[in-house]
Amino acid sequence: MLLRPEPGLLASVERARALGLDVIACPLFRVEAVEWLPPDPGEFDGLLLTSANAVRHGGPGLGQFRGLPVHAVGPATSEAARNAGFQLAALGSSDVAGLLKQLPRSLRLLHLAGEDRRELPEGHFVRQISVYRSHAIAKPELPPLDGLVAAVHSPRAGARLAELADSRSETAVAAISDVAAAACGEGWERVEAAAEPSDSSLLALAARLCQTSAPR
Repeated sequence: MLLRPEPGLLASVERARALGLDVIACPLFRVEAVEWLPPDPGEFDGLLLTSANAVRHGGPGLGQFRGLPVHAVGPATSEAARNAGFQLAALGSSDVAGLLKQLPRSLRLLHLAGEDRRELPEGHFVRQISVYRSHAIAKPELPPLDGLVAAVHSPRAGARLAELADSRSETAVAAISDVAAAACGEGWERVEAAAEPSDSSLLALAARLCQTSAPR
């Protein structure tokens, strides 16, 4: 079962089917653009991107920053940035804290992000601007969960799934990160985190969970 919103949902569905999985698509959120006022690009040494949604929903204002190198978290974000004409300077494979540890503290970074986001670690000059938001769908068409494997693409999705799940003891969860796994809470048949925070790695984990039974 795939819970992520569009436009990423369709790509995940196609990848999952290519792995031979039967797919139930049930997005828990709807993503939309937020109006924002681009600052002067000359005030920054680079862009910090932690979600492909910042590129997808950033709008015309993004064009002013194509001269800045991009520091991205995750392969999906970096791919979206490249496809939009940006030059990648650094790629973090785990999370934003790990990426920032790789970067000089002297860099002045502009973080284009969603309204719902984690606080950044101290020590770097980072200005954050919201360019998109995600709304929780009030009544998603969640199917009976028994016997399913749920693929969780974010901590927020994990928390929302935990809110909605009436029964979870016969449901396995594949999470995109340790943080997303923790957000799902307890009581599931099992919860495992992907080897790296990417859609491909997450779906590979989901496929494995579909083919194996939990230890008893």
